[in-house]
Amino acid sequence: MSGRYHGVTYFLTFSFMRSVNKVVMMGHLANDPEVKATKNGHAMAKFNIATNRDWKGSEGERHESTDFHRIVAWKKLAEICGQYLKKGAGVYLEGRLTNRHYQDKEGVERSLTEIVADTINFITLKKTNNVEEVNLVEVPATT
Repeated sequence: MSGRYHGVTYFLTFSFMRSVNKVVMMGHLANDPEVKATKNGHAMAKFNIATNRDWKGSEGERHESTDFHRIVAWKKLAEICGQYLKKGAGVYLEGRLTNRHYQDKEGVERSLTEIVADTINFITLKKTNNVEEVNLVEVPATT
């Protein structure tokens, strides 16, 4: 790769290319976590997070939309999610995207994108004397 920068030619050489698969998200649980044990005894929690966005259209009208994201947590993090999180709870999480392929009951090939959580912060909101206090409690994934 080469280019010009202020009259000087520079060259970049990459012996390998690193990649990044990082998701940062804040939203509310759309459902209670479903916690199960895998065949080898590891806990796995699945739940959905709703994220909202709003914007003004070209005519000044207000629009709003909600997206739902499937989250998976493993081992101790999954157990903690099952114990403390409930529908409507606020969370801030970091993780990675993963894609799965499977066959449904009718034999149709399906694909699914999930976010595997590495860290989940529980959000608590407290209002006193017209002041909002937001607290984050970090729950890191343990191996």
